[in-house]
Amino acid sequence: MSVQVSHATLWVRNHDEALAFFDKLGFAVREDVKNGDYRWLAVTSFSQPDLAIVLAVPGHPMDEETAAHVKSAVAKGMLSSIVLSTDDCFATYEDLKAKGIEFTRPAAERPYGVDAAFRDPSGNEFRLLQAAGAPA
Repeated sequence: MSVQVSHATLWVRNHDEALAFFDKLGFAVREDVKNGDYRWLAVTSFSQPDLAIVLAVPGHPMDEETAAHVKSAVAKGMLSSIVLSTDDCFATYEDLKAKGIEFTRPAAERPYGVDAAFRDPSGNEFRLLQAAGAPA
Protein backbone atom coordinates (compact mmCIF):
# COMPACT_ATOMS: atom_id res chain seq x y z
CA MET A 1 0.00 0.00 0.00
CA SER A 2 1.28 3.45 -0.92
CA VAL A 3 0.12 6.74 0.54
CA GLN A 4 1.30 10.07 -0.90
CA VAL A 5 0.36 13.71 -0.62
CA SER A 6 -1.50 14.73 -3.78
CA HIS A 7 -2.96 18.09 -2.70
CA ALA A 8 -2.14 20.74 -0.12
CA THR A 9 -4.42 23.67 0.68
CA LEU A 10 -3.34 27.29 0.68
CA TRP A 11 -5.84 29.87 1.92
CA VAL A 12 -6.10 32.89 -0.37
CA ARG A 13 -8.37 35.92 -0.44
CA ASN A 14 -9.18 35.79 -4.17
CA HIS A 15 -8.87 32.95 -6.67
CA ASP A 16 -7.99 35.05 -9.70
CA GLU A 17 -5.42 37.12 -7.78
CA ALA A 18 -3.82 33.93 -6.45
CA LEU A 19 -3.83 32.35 -9.90
CA ALA A 20 -2.03 35.38 -11.40
CA PHE A 21 0.57 35.14 -8.62
CA PHE A 22 1.19 31.43 -9.20
CA ASP A 23 1.45 32.07 -12.93
CA LYS A 24 4.45 34.32 -12.15
CA LEU A 25 5.97 31.41 -10.24
CA GLY A 26 5.59 29.18 -13.30
CA PHE A 27 2.70 27.06 -12.02
CA ALA A 28 -0.17 25.87 -14.21
CA VAL A 29 -3.84 25.19 -13.51
CA ARG A 30 -4.41 21.50 -12.79
CA GLU A 31 -8.07 21.68 -11.77
CA ASP A 32 -10.61 24.49 -11.98
CA VAL A 33 -14.14 23.40 -11.13
CA LYS A 34 -17.00 25.76 -10.31
CA ASN A 35 -20.19 24.68 -8.57
CA GLY A 36 -22.39 27.67 -7.85
CA ASP A 37 -20.44 29.98 -5.50
CA TYR A 38 -17.88 27.27 -4.73
CA ARG A 39 -14.69 26.96 -6.76
CA TRP A 40 -12.06 24.21 -6.54
CA LEU A 41 -8.87 25.66 -8.03
CA ALA A 42 -5.60 23.76 -7.92
CA VAL A 43 -2.24 24.63 -9.44
CA THR A 44 0.87 22.57 -9.96
CA SER A 45 4.50 23.07 -10.83
CA PHE A 46 5.63 21.73 -14.20
CA SER A 47 8.54 20.05 -12.41
CA GLN A 48 6.30 18.42 -9.78
CA PRO A 49 2.96 17.63 -11.44
CA ASP A 50 1.90 15.02 -8.88
CA LEU A 51 1.52 17.62 -6.12
CA ALA A 52 -1.21 20.23 -6.45
CA ILE A 53 -1.77 23.32 -4.32
CA VAL A 54 -5.46 24.01 -3.81
CA LEU A 55 -6.07 27.76 -3.74
CA ALA A 56 -8.98 27.98 -1.33
CA VAL A 57 -10.96 31.09 -0.44
CA PRO A 58 -12.35 30.89 3.10
CA GLY A 59 -16.05 30.27 2.85
CA HIS A 60 -17.95 27.09 2.10
CA PRO A 61 -18.48 25.11 4.31
CA MET A 62 -17.47 27.69 6.98
CA ASP A 63 -19.89 30.05 8.65
CA GLU A 64 -19.27 33.77 8.04
CA GLU A 65 -17.58 34.37 11.40
CA THR A 66 -15.10 31.52 10.92
CA ALA A 67 -14.37 32.62 7.35
CA ALA A 68 -13.65 36.16 8.61
CA HIS A 69 -11.22 34.81 11.23
CA VAL A 70 -9.41 32.69 8.63
CA LYS A 71 -9.19 35.66 6.21
CA SER A 72 -7.71 37.80 8.99
CA ALA A 73 -5.13 35.18 9.93
CA VAL A 74 -4.16 34.68 6.27
CA ALA A 75 -3.65 38.43 5.78
CA LYS A 76 -1.23 38.41 8.70
CA GLY A 77 0.74 35.49 7.22
CA MET A 78 -0.19 33.28 10.15
CA LEU A 79 -1.63 30.19 8.48
CA SER A 80 0.98 28.93 6.10
CA SER A 81 4.52 28.92 4.92
CA ILE A 82 5.47 27.15 1.74
CA VAL A 83 9.08 26.36 0.87
CA LEU A 84 9.87 26.20 -2.83
CA SER A 85 13.14 24.56 -3.78
CA THR A 86 15.39 25.70 -6.59
CA ASP A 87 18.77 24.71 -7.93
CA ASP A 88 19.87 28.37 -8.18
CA CYS A 89 18.31 30.66 -5.59
CA PHE A 90 20.13 33.82 -6.73
CA ALA A 91 19.01 33.43 -10.36
CA THR A 92 15.44 32.47 -9.40
CA TYR A 93 15.29 35.42 -7.01
CA GLU A 94 16.28 37.82 -9.80
CA ASP A 95 13.84 36.20 -12.24
CA LEU A 96 10.90 36.42 -9.82
CA LYS A 97 11.77 40.02 -8.87
CA ALA A 98 11.69 40.93 -12.56
CA LYS A 99 8.20 39.38 -12.76
CA GLY A 100 6.98 41.63 -9.94
CA ILE A 101 7.28 39.31 -6.94
CA GLU A 102 8.04 41.46 -3.89
CA PHE A 103 10.57 39.88 -1.54
CA THR A 104 10.65 40.48 2.20
CA ARG A 105 14.12 38.96 2.50
CA PRO A 106 16.62 38.94 -0.40
CA ALA A 107 18.49 35.85 -1.51
CA ALA A 108 21.52 35.31 0.71
CA GLU A 109 23.85 32.61 1.95
CA ARG A 110 22.67 30.98 5.18
CA PRO A 111 24.11 28.05 7.16
CA TYR A 112 21.53 25.71 5.59
CA GLY A 113 21.88 27.02 2.01
CA VAL A 114 20.74 30.05 0.04
CA ASP A 115 17.25 31.36 0.67
CA ALA A 116 14.92 34.29 0.20
CA ALA A 117 11.42 35.12 1.44
CA PHE A 118 8.37 36.66 -0.18
CA ARG A 119 4.63 36.93 0.39
CA ASP A 120 1.72 36.46 -1.95
CA PRO A 121 -1.08 39.04 -2.35
CA SER A 122 -3.08 37.22 0.36
CA GLY A 123 -0.26 37.54 2.92
CA ASN A 124 1.05 33.95 2.84
CA GLU A 125 4.78 33.56 3.34
CA PHE A 126 6.92 31.68 0.85
CA ARG A 127 10.57 30.70 1.11
CA LEU A 128 12.78 30.07 -1.87
CA LEU A 129 15.51 27.58 -0.93
CA GLN A 130 18.64 26.20 -2.51
CA ALA A 131 19.67 23.64 0.07
CA ALA A 132 23.29 23.51 1.21
CA GLY A 133 25.25 21.20 -1.01
CA ALA A 134 22.99 21.83 -4.02
CA PRO A 135 24.95 23.08 -7.02
CA ALA A 136 24.69 26.81 -7.75
